[in-house]
This record gives sequence, structure tokens and C-alpha cells, in this order.
Amino acid sequence: MTFAASTFCLAKRTAAALTIFMAATLLPLSFTGGVVTTPAIQRMLGGSPGELSWLTNGFMLTFGSFLLTAGIAADAIGRKPVFIVGAALFCLSSIFIVFTNNLMMSGILRCMQGLAAAMLLASGSALLARLYTGADRTRMFGLLGTVFGAGLAFGPLAVGLITNELTWRWVYIVFTVLSGCVLLAGMMFLPQSKQESLSSSDKTGLALFTAALMVFTTAVMLLPTQGFSSLNTLALLLSSVLLFGGFIVRCLRVRNPVLDISLLRSPRFVGALLLPVATCYCYVVLLIIIPLHFMGGSGFSESQSAVYLMALTSPMLVVPYFSALLTRWFSPAALSASGLMIASAGLLFLGHTLRGNSTTFLIFSMLITGAGAGLPWGLMDGLAISSVPVKKAGMAAGLFNTVRVAGEGIALAVVSALLTEINDLNLNETVNGFSPQGIHLAASWLGGGNIKQAIAILPGVPREVLQASYNNAYSLLFQVLAAVTFICAIVIWGMLGHKTHGSAKANTDFRDDHTEY
Repeated sequence: MTFAASTFCLAKRTAAALTIFMAATLLPLSFTGGVVTTPAIQRMLGGSPGELSWLTNGFMLTFGSFLLTAGIAADAIGRKPVFIVGAALFCLSSIFIVFTNNLMMSGILRCMQGLAAAMLLASGSALLARLYTGADRTRMFGLLGTVFGAGLAFGPLAVGLITNELTWRWVYIVFTVLSGCVLLAGMMFLPQSKQESLSSSDKTGLALFTAALMVFTTAVMLLPTQGFSSLNTLALLLSSVLLFGGFIVRCLRVRNPVLDISLLRSPRFVGALLLPVATCYCYVVLLIIIPLHFMGGSGFSESQSAVYLMALTSPMLVVPYFSALLTRWFSPAALSASGLMIASAGLLFLGHTLRGNSTTFLIFSMLITGAGAGLPWGLMDGLAISSVPVKKAGMAAGLFNTVRVAGEGIALAVVSALLTEINDLNLNETVNGFSPQGIHLAASWLGGGNIKQAIAILPGVPREVLQASYNNAYSLLFQVLAAVTFICAIVIWGMLGHKTHGSAKANTDFRDDHTEY
């Protein structure tokens, strides 16, 4: 190959990679954008706590539920077509959100954005893996993780500034422009990928898995407003159990299942799957509830809350990199468990400082929590892949990413339900003269971080009473999150350190037989 041809090939590969990185910026921005803009949307469009929660929950529901389906579709019909359709769907849904004045329609459109995000992530990751091999691939995926970390760190600030200076609609105008650029760049620069036969995929098993995950996630998301005893919640939970049961039976009977159940017999792989679950409760849910606490409980503006949140998110820009370096001297199991224990301590401090007025201690607590969560953050993907045989690495990666994304939506719903339940119990003990329905509605607003709406629901109740309930709920919540994180740390330490005969060798260098260029 001549020098000119080699340079042209490198330029095309770089342009394709930059297109994928541009798409990657949309995902953390979309996740945090739905949170930061929620108070502004509520002021303009109104809505109940349950309706407003779908601006974030709807996105996470479809994102997590369709991630595995999108990955299999990308392998079957081509990564580029799935990427292009995802970018187009994201762009169209953003345009419609800009012009809609209906909160329910906004929730539906956010669900469409979650589906589009799943298509972009699954196909984009597969395309990036085909563009690079060996150490170059490791570096590019490390850069992809940095893009996600930067989006989580600075996304809330960018969205907050836009919302403050313009309106929340301009946030989705920015999403429209960015996704439109991704669409055009994808059509121009992404290579065509080899298509595989659709017959190799177990479409029935895939449908059962997707339906089970969607139904279960929806049931959990109804908990904050309808509770555990609701007929709708119980019916959905029972349906999800039946669907998951059908999926497991299907996997045990077919030749090419969506999931090889034997993977779950590996303690190391199960430990790797627990890592994203743990980081959901010690880090990801904080990206939602802390801004809502600042805006609804402390009266901060969108941009002010985002500035404070950077104390939690900024460690993600550097700690995962140093964590990878530390693996030369410490085992991934020790680093991951130690990080979660540090995050657990940070959560205890954070629960206490949110009730006080010490800005310095608040920032310190968030820095500790973010740094602790950052230690396992950069190791999780590699641990999941290296815990299984090389020939099952793709399946393991698909299951790992599904657990990570779906777990975020489920964790957020569980935390919201817990906040609502604690406030409901507190108000029933301290407030008299109101119906149980009114108290529960006020508790739902408090659980969503909106004291002003709770005061409107319970006129005559002193703000101090509601503030005390609000602070108590957050304090108890962070104690629960700290306990969950600490328990996960102990279990993960034992599972990741488990020694078995014939355990998979580290699969850090994914080799392909051919690349696109």
C-alpha cells in the first residue's frame, strides 16, 4: 500500500471514529438533560410527579430494554444501517420535543430517544471494534469511556446554563443539531459492515427477554406513585416473572440461545455483573437525585446545581485512568471493592452534609463518593470480558451492558419509591387533617425534590415540617445506599477473587480476521 493510500485509509478511519465519539456525547447529555430540565418543564407544562418522572425514566426504560436487541440487529442487518436509523430517530424525536406542549407526548418522545440511544450505542461500539484491533482498539475504547465521563461531568452544567439563559426547549434544539450532524457524518464516513444471517439469532428468546425487561422496569417505575400493593404493579411484576421464566426455559432448549445460562455459573462473571449494579446505587442515581435536591429543596438554579454536581462527576475524568495503572500492583478485585467501600463512606458523609450548611464538607463528600465509584468504573468492562471464554465475549459484553443500562433505570425508580415512602410515613405521623391521597401526593412531590408543590398540596402545613421530612428522607436514603454499596463491595471482592480451574484468560486484545480499511 502506497503512502498516499495509507494516509487516505487512516483519514477515513479517523473520520468514522470521530462520528462514533460525536454520537457518544449524545447519551450522557440525554440522560442528564432530562433531569436538569424537569423543573423548568414542570413550571411550563405542569404535570404530576409520575408524569414528570417519565422524562428520565422513559428514556432509561427503552435504552436498557432494547440495548441487546439493537446489538443483535446490528450484527444481523449491518451496523451502519442501525446507526443511521438511530441517529435519525434521535433527531426527529428531539425536534418534536421542541414543539410539543403535551407532557405525556414528551414522555413518549423521550422513550423514542432511549430506543435511538440503544441503537447508537450498540452499533457504534460494534463499528469501533471493527475499525481498530489490538492495542489501538483498547485505546479507542478507553477514549470512548472518557467521552462518556466528560459528558456526565460537564453535561449537567451545559444543560443548566442553556436552560437558565434561554429555555429548556433550546436544550432539545442542541440535541437536534448534534444528532443531525451525527446522521450526516454517519452517512458519509461510516463503513459498511458485513451482514450475518438473521436465522442465527433466536428471535423468540430475544422477544421474551426484551418484553420481560420492559415489563419489570415499568413495574418498578410505578412504585413511587402506585406503591407495592397496586394491582397494576403486582400484575406487571407477575407478568415479568413469567416472561423471564419463559426466557430461561427457551435458552436451555435452543441450540443458539440469546444467553448461555452457563455464564451465570462463573462467580467471577457474576461479580463483574454486580459492579455496574453497585455503581448505580453509589453514583448514577446521585446524578439524578442530587440536582433535584439542590433545585427543589435548596432553591438553586439549574446552573448552580450543575456546578455543585461537578464535585461528584469530575473524579470520573481521571480516577478510572489511574485505576487501570494501579492494576500493575493491585488486583482488580481489591481495587473494585476498595473503591466501593470508599464510595460507601462518602455516601454516609453526603447524607449528613445535605442536612447542614457546610459547603466545603458537601463538596468534599461528593469528591470522595465520585472518586470511590471511579475506581471500579474503568475496570468493569474488561473484567466482564476476561471472566468468560473468548468465544463468548460478545454475549458477555451484551449482557453486561444490558445489566448496566437497565440497572440504572431500575435503581432510579427504586430510589424514587424509597424517598416517597419515607416522606409518606413521616407526613402521616406529623400532619393531620388531610386525606391519605393528599399526603401521598405531597410525599411524591417531596420524593421528586419539589417542596413548593408539596406546600401547595398541604396548605397550612409549616414549611419547616415538610423540610424536616424532606431532609430525613434523604438522610435515611443515603444510609441505605451506603449499606447496599458496602454489601456489594464484600460480595464482589469474594467473587472476583474466586479461583476456578479452566477460568478464562484475560481477553484484553480482541482480534479480528479483517478490518474495514
